[in-house]
Amino acid sequence: MIDEKFVLLALLLNTYGDLKYLVATIKGQIKPNKVTWLFWAIAPMVAFSAEISKGVGWASIMTLSVGLNPLLVFFATFINKKAEWKITLFDMICGLLSLFGIVLWVMTSDANLAIFFAILADFFAGVPTLIKSYYHPETENASPFIFACLAAIITLATIKTWDFAHYGFPVAIFVFCSIFVLLIKFKMGNFVRRVL
Repeated sequence: MIDEKFVLLALLLNTYGDLKYLVATIKGQIKPNKVTWLFWAIAPMVAFSAEISKGVGWASIMTLSVGLNPLLVFFATFINKKAEWKITLFDMICGLLSLFGIVLWVMTSDANLAIFFAILADFFAGVPTLIKSYYHPETENASPFIFACLAAIITLATIKTWDFAHYGFPVAIFVFCSIFVLLIKFKMGNFVRRVL
């Protein structure tokens, strides 16, 4: 275990990756899915609130940054119209499922359930971008996902109390982002389609 203040390094890494993505969005080099990035902003803020209520402390800083930075990306998609990915009915359904996860958090007073529902909401929010990354990795940038993986590892290394409130969201971020890195950076979707 490392000192819990190392989450500040995790925050910097995560922010750096997101800023690279933000710049690429503004320049129209990538095409973020608005539904994904909006709900990727909302769901972590729910988890952050729950973590604070459970006294998670420093480790919750990563969750906060995972919520604030996507909000900037979401707004950036309105700046450059070339950075817009077409929103489909499937995207909207995933957005509604994500919203449903957030509503379930509001209905419960249990912080662990809130974190679980926030993770579920985060997952559903990411499905449209997951599918887009599988078929069109060239429309994405792996930077935020690479740095979020590193930030999650650092955050996990700072945890003193190993319960779901402390490790749930960082583990989910690590798993989700690792999949995105494989799909975007290493174009695993192309490989899987060739093999199948």
